[in-house]
Amino acid sequence: MLTQPPRIDVESDGTKPRKFIFVLLPQFTLLCFASALESLRIANRMAGKQLYDWELMGEEGTFITCSAGTEFRVDRDLSEISRDDTVLLCGGIGVHAATTKKLLGWLRREARRGAMMGGLCTAGYSLAKAGLLDGKRATIHWENQDSFAEEFLEVELTKSVFIVDGNRVTTAGGTASIDLMLKFIAEDHGEELANAVADQLIYSSIRTDQDTQRLSIPTRIGVRHPRLSQVIQQMELNIEEPISPSILAKDVGMSTRQLERLFRRYLNRSPKRYYMELRLQKARNLLMQTDMSVINVALACGFASPSHFSKCYRSHYNTTPYRERGAQAARMSV
Repeated sequence: MLTQPPRIDVESDGTKPRKFIFVLLPQFTLLCFASALESLRIANRMAGKQLYDWELMGEEGTFITCSAGTEFRVDRDLSEISRDDTVLLCGGIGVHAATTKKLLGWLRREARRGAMMGGLCTAGYSLAKAGLLDGKRATIHWENQDSFAEEFLEVELTKSVFIVDGNRVTTAGGTASIDLMLKFIAEDHGEELANAVADQLIYSSIRTDQDTQRLSIPTRIGVRHPRLSQVIQQMELNIEEPISPSILAKDVGMSTRQLERLFRRYLNRSPKRYYMELRLQKARNLLMQTDMSVINVALACGFASPSHFSKCYRSHYNTTPYRERGAQAARMSV
């Protein structure tokens, strides 16, 4: 027999429930939306009263399809909201195409009226495109960080799981929505309720805006070697202007030959090869996610010569940068 969870006493000050407007963009990620919505629902249940309310909006039509293929009926088209409402855009695949002129106009208009604006997962792109993140700290899913950083120089991009900067909010996607909502719940109604919601979600490690979204380098590469991790970190931070293996080795107190052996032993490739793969991976992200010219992509990834870039790209991905971009454009038009 299922039992009701113990209620958390929340004092009522007579104010109406805080309202969230979830704007579902086409191909939005279901997890980021569901994580946020369930946190609010559980907060209401644990408190035994309506602390939070919500509404679903979408541009055009009654249904919006998420990236998993499931359709969601929205309550209304983009329309005027209260300045007290909190707007959360839910993004996902193809956020560039989903960021239409109509959406941008609506975001700017409602932002001028004072509403708090947030972007979950890739929807931080939409906020930045509307100019709402200029001069602000923000985050976005790690897969989109390279292209975002290249396009929005006026935004201070971080690798945090979520960022709240004034009345602008961004998350890295996925379960980061839970962390953001727990922060809101704690601020609105206290830590006890937020912790009770986390327990109901079986969410045992609540993260803050100081936590980064990606696994640590040792966890990602499956190797716990401090000096190897230091070198890889320097490589990741210096893609546009690559550092020579000899300098990388010197910076961690070893010879170039020792560094070579370290990479061969743990990663089965040379430092030079590993560095090249990181640069090509970033190049592919930029080709797929931005309209940067191939030449500019090459320069952003440390290639002085477009022909050398094309040669390295073909060797690694078995296609040229131009064909890669053409194939991506064809997939997006289907």
